[in-house]
Amino acid sequence: MKPTRLFFLDAVRAFAILMMLQGHFIDTLLNPVYRDKTNIAYTIWEYFRGITAPTFFTITGLVFVFLLLRAKAKNEDRYRIKKGFNRGLLLIGIGYALRFSFLSLFKGEINMYFIVIDVLQCIGLSLILIIGLYLITLKNETAFALLMLIIGNLIFVTEPLYRTLHIEGVPKFLANYLTKENGSIFTMIPWFGYVCFGAFIAVLFHKFGHKYRYKQFKITGFLVVGFILLFWSSPFLTFITQITGIQLFDESANYNYLFTRLGNVLVIFGLFYTFEQYLKQAIITKIGQKTLSIYVIHFIIIYGSFTGIGLKHFFYKSLTPTQAIIGAILFMVVVCFISFHYAKTNKFIYNWMRKGYKRLTKQFNQTNL
Repeated sequence: MKPTRLFFLDAVRAFAILMMLQGHFIDTLLNPVYRDKTNIAYTIWEYFRGITAPTFFTITGLVFVFLLLRAKAKNEDRYRIKKGFNRGLLLIGIGYALRFSFLSLFKGEINMYFIVIDVLQCIGLSLILIIGLYLITLKNETAFALLMLIIGNLIFVTEPLYRTLHIEGVPKFLANYLTKENGSIFTMIPWFGYVCFGAFIAVLFHKFGHKYRYKQFKITGFLVVGFILLFWSSPFLTFITQITGIQLFDESANYNYLFTRLGNVLVIFGLFYTFEQYLKQAIITKIGQKTLSIYVIHFIIIYGSFTGIGLKHFFYKSLTPTQAIIGAILFMVVVCFISFHYAKTNKFIYNWMRKGYKRLTKQFNQTNL
């Protein structure tokens, strides 16, 4: 069967990146006096904003592993592995670069805040780990899928054990991947768990995607499992505690944001997959194919990467709700416009980073001659 593109995932990524754009804009610039958790509108906004990261990480595992398995079927997985490994390293590099202050460097200082970990570093390292686990299982799809399912569940269930993790005797550069105590925005645990679940779903797509009427089965599966995780994962964890007497399950149930967010993601997958035929040529699908470019551009505009001068510098926590909403809409339009007309694809960012790396290397070599 001729492989087809999973258009609904492009649409989901577009939804997630747009949610991220408005989420970062409002969260950074909205005046704290308007952050009223008793306000229904604010509560709904905050809830849906929380779905963005789980969606991105789950899609990362799903798309990468699906393409890897498809390449394996053509005996081209070595190329996909190499490409994935290089992309992982590049994402890690971009993640650090976006927080590096060149103005401080010109002053003879280095602001070490740039070593905190954010979403790009986690995604980059996750790709590398997925490749390693794929090779460890000797490229056996069934063994790989089971391993992904086990790791994902293990990471989620044990969340209470590392929720306030404190690490001593380890360089901050490495510790930041596991603990938030030094300012990291994201850490590998628990977020790698979503990548594992995405990888597990990818194996199911690859194994059974060609079956007759399987699309309807997948949609039903997404929705059913999603709602089960949303409404019954906590009671199930409590039930396991009663059977085993292991309090860890009860602690996980009492703060069960990981499984419930995964439920949110699966429901979104199901809804977007249902209407996939209407999304194949839509502009939202094109946005979903440029997520890296959009991420980098938005980061520079809001947080002032490299220069330290961004919207945060001028309007930090100062906008009213009306100003924030209008500003967020304009911000999404501007960032997408720049991405469409000045960064035609994500390759623009990759090429830009490679050129920057070569220039820095050349300058360093000349300095040391």
